Amino acid sequence: MQVIELRSIYKTYHLGEMSIPVLKGVSLSVTGREFVALMGASGSGKSTLMNILGCLDRPTSGAYWLEGQELSSLSADQRALMRNYKIGFVFQNFNLLPRTSALENVMLPLSYTAQNLSDREAQRRATNLLDRVGLNERFHHEPSQLSGGEQQRVAIARALINQPSLLLADEPTGNLDSTTSKEVLQFFQQLNQEDGITIILVTHDSGVAQHARRVIRISDGVIVDGDSPKGVLQTNGFSGNAVLAEGDLS
Repeated sequence: MQVIELRSIYKTYHLGEMSIPVLKGVSLSVTGREFVALMGASGSGKSTLMNILGCLDRPTSGAYWLEGQELSSLSADQRALMRNYKIGFVFQNFNLLPRTSALENVMLPLSYTAQNLSDREAQRRATNLLDRVGLNERFHHEPSQLSGGEQQRVAIARALINQPSLLLADEPTGNLDSTTSKEVLQFFQQLNQEDGITIILVTHDSGVAQHARRVIRISDGVIVDGDSPKGVLQTNGFSGNAVLAEGDLS
């Protein structure tokens, strides 16, 4: 099943009388349970493409199907509904609320959906996710009391709280050291392998990209390569059984 299909996506920004083309006819498909790295240099158009994939922006022209539904013509409110129900986001800067506990940060996206969960059920779901990412003793800590790796674990748990079928990670290791970065990427592999979540990872780093099963390269607003690297999981020593223990990402 195709989770994502883009056909001839163009995006042009207008500054006064000046037009700045950023995406120039991007077409690509991502099937369910894929782990794809979207790789490109600064200014290549990868962030703009990620914003369109995440329903944060709409293309100037072209068509975007997410799980069979065409999205490019939806209103902002309709795109927000799709975003809240189907997509989880992980960002480089974590984007946690500063004076809010880890548990409350993880529960926050539930307030934007109509899942009608009781407070007890919402807390149970958030607690289970924090436990899964190794933060079972940090539920009530605020971001300032957590290391960078711990904050990113909270952000990952938050991205999963609405049980999305698609996870978008925008430079998720950009503010982490090399050891912590590897552990985060191994957890993404685990989510992909064991939970079947489709993952698109945006990066400029070839070392990070090689943790994915397929690398799509974008340059100057066009797709220039979409090869599937062989032996990626074996090369990175991931067996599909990695578990994040307390302190793994600190």
